[in-house]
Amino acid sequence: MLARDERTNLGGQSRDGRLGAGVTRRRFLGALTAGTALVALSGSLGCEQSPRTRASAAPQGPGQARTFRSRPDLRPPAIRVNANLPGTAPGHFFVSPKKGPGEEAPTQDGPLIVDASGEPVWFRPLQQVDADAFTFQVQRYKGASVLTWWEGLHTGYGQGEYVICDHSYREITRVKAGNGYEGDHHEFLITPEDTALITIYHKVSMDLSGLGGPVDGVVLDGIVQELDIETGEVLFEWHSLDHIGLAESLYQPSSDLKTAFDYFHINSIDPTPDGALIISARRTCAVYKVSRKTGEVDWRLGGEQSDFEMGYGTRTDWQHDARRQPDGTITIFDNGGVEKDVQSRGIVVEVDEDDMSATLAGEYTHPDKILAATQGNVQVLPNGNVFVGWGSEPSYSEFGPDGKLLYDASFPSQVESYRAFRFPWKGQPKDRPAVVAEAGPEDRVTIYVSWNGATEVETWQVLAGSDPDKLERAGSAPRKGFETAVTLYTSEPFVAVEARDGSGRVIGTSEAVEPVEPSASTDQDRS
Repeated sequence: MLARDERTNLGGQSRDGRLGAGVTRRRFLGALTAGTALVALSGSLGCEQSPRTRASAAPQGPGQARTFRSRPDLRPPAIRVNANLPGTAPGHFFVSPKKGPGEEAPTQDGPLIVDASGEPVWFRPLQQVDADAFTFQVQRYKGASVLTWWEGLHTGYGQGEYVICDHSYREITRVKAGNGYEGDHHEFLITPEDTALITIYHKVSMDLSGLGGPVDGVVLDGIVQELDIETGEVLFEWHSLDHIGLAESLYQPSSDLKTAFDYFHINSIDPTPDGALIISARRTCAVYKVSRKTGEVDWRLGGEQSDFEMGYGTRTDWQHDARRQPDGTITIFDNGGVEKDVQSRGIVVEVDEDDMSATLAGEYTHPDKILAATQGNVQVLPNGNVFVGWGSEPSYSEFGPDGKLLYDASFPSQVESYRAFRFPWKGQPKDRPAVVAEAGPEDRVTIYVSWNGATEVETWQVLAGSDPDKLERAGSAPRKGFETAVTLYTSEPFVAVEARDGSGRVIGTSEAVEPVEPSASTDQDRS
């Protein structure tokens, strides 16, 4: 059974494929691969970059994994930038790519930071083949910006734990669900009180014959836990089965149901200033406000038992990521019904709890009419722009407050990210820059250098000498993408690189290496 709201255009916009936004916004917030730099040094040491230095980007086709000479252990998906217009918010992009349905893409899964050109900034591939990472973002913990994500196994719901890392990419802690449960991937939110809100899916035996299901059926209980991050103590626990009846689900179990009946499908939790929680449930097509003190449902927004008069365009189908904004509006990623909707959308809903009415305050759709069957999120950026991760579709986009598409990027077709975000971030890895040097004819040496996670590198200073402890400057080149290839002429047996920031300060130095002859496989990779 599907939600019955048949949405049409808002003010003649959005549902016909054009970008719709802000028509009723009364209260809402008013190249692809590593470059090569050539340093011509005439065999001398200590000279600065030659006027012949140049930077270029190698061509790259769609659907490829990125590969690097200096970091052969990393194979993140290639990112294609489709649009990048003025007016975007500052910051990098935070995604957690995983293989989508169909043929496997030749990429690794894991948390990935990407810059505006589509270049990787930091990538941490998962070591377990069947594992995935979800909900990778920047949060605040103990007054500092940290990286967080869920990591584990998932088959519709997750069984894993939550990771917190600092600016050096060092793990601060891992958080696990309490009371014997397994932590689910749909939510890991750190509150201003440094507690964590997480989702849990738990199987409960139940007679489902009254709904057309089996007598010996199993139902998935949607659970919210609030945890003390330091101690792991469970501070609050809420169960959907205690407060939301099976009849609210827009799904019905079959009589021969072999798996658990996922009647609720909790997928986001967000705290409100008055001490409540906003909870999104995909299978009821509703958003709930739940008291943190009593666990009782204060109201339902949408679904078949909505407590609000749902205004034009406010109903959602199979939605994700309901967030209360500072102005009181609620943003939601509306996946849409695949049998009746043209496209998914990010929406802003103005909720009046006095007269119990809901009004559409903004709507964001992609000009390509993206329809994401699952996953997805909406993030309001500090400058008022709106960022949308398209979930099961391999794209993420940034819109201006008026709905204009300012930025758009995409993964290879078989790769997806549960959510996508944009945040400012400064990373300073504790390890050293990685370097490989390849020897060529006539003392030509090509150095491939990268530093996974370093965000402040502006220039690579090349060093060369007769001994690893006796190196002198031999030229420099600007950083170009994740991996920079620097070519120079020198007969010295050892080379290294220094990472320098915008002020010229040395922030990292690689080990000294000896140039080696390129292997046959490396030559093949170049072609």
